[in-house]
Amino acid sequence: MLEVRRATSALFLPLTAAALISLAGGNINAAENAITARLEQAAREQLARQAETAGLAEAQFTVNVATPRAAPPCAKPVEIEAVDTRTPARMRFAVLCPDAGGWKYEYVLRASVSALVAVAAAPLAAGQLLTAQDVTLERRDVTTLSDAISSAEAATGQATRRSLRAGEVLRQAQLSAPLLVKRGEPVVMLARFEAIEISTAGEALDAGALHALVRVRNLANGRVVRMRVIAPGTVEPVELPRSAQP
Repeated sequence: MLEVRRATSALFLPLTAAALISLAGGNINAAENAITARLEQAAREQLARQAETAGLAEAQFTVNVATPRAAPPCAKPVEIEAVDTRTPARMRFAVLCPDAGGWKYEYVLRASVSALVAVAAAPLAAGQLLTAQDVTLERRDVTTLSDAISSAEAATGQATRRSLRAGEVLRQAQLSAPLLVKRGEPVVMLARFEAIEISTAGEALDAGALHALVRVRNLANGRVVRMRVIAPGTVEPVELPRSAQP
């Protein structure tokens, strides 16, 4: 009987050791998976804030940890800290263990961002003034685009700086506000106060888009004043009485 017991113990010792190793590995994997999940959640929250600031419509994100690693045990819940989130394709977060003599590891996360953005509905020529028919909304990858235009209304009325292909994402850098006043051309100098409206002829000394400040020569007295562009060929004084403001 003694021999049988010894043989049974010898048989189960390796199995017990293997089970302990397997259990330890499972705990490590569980801890690693928990940290990965928290990192991905932190990245998504950061991306959501950035998308809201940028005005992106219906933004969607995919995130994965590019540098997974097993972290040492930590008696307290670990803390997640953003290190560098300027580039979605390469975001850096730190995981901190707040224990006495705890640890800190950095992780790299890669994300992609898609959203509904304005795209060219047809080929556009350089200098073309965009109309509602020229712009449509489509879901596109904007991971590397920091100035994608998120609405057709924001693009309509602007002029293209260069020719654009049909389906190309419209970016603010590709568009410019059209010039409503051109240098050397006549303008109407308009001043309104309550029910009173006064206008006189002037000559623009600068070119300007909507709301731009330009120098204008009053043709009646030759004085040069700074005016604000409010419409094609029309300017108003920079400083109006408070009651005259719209």
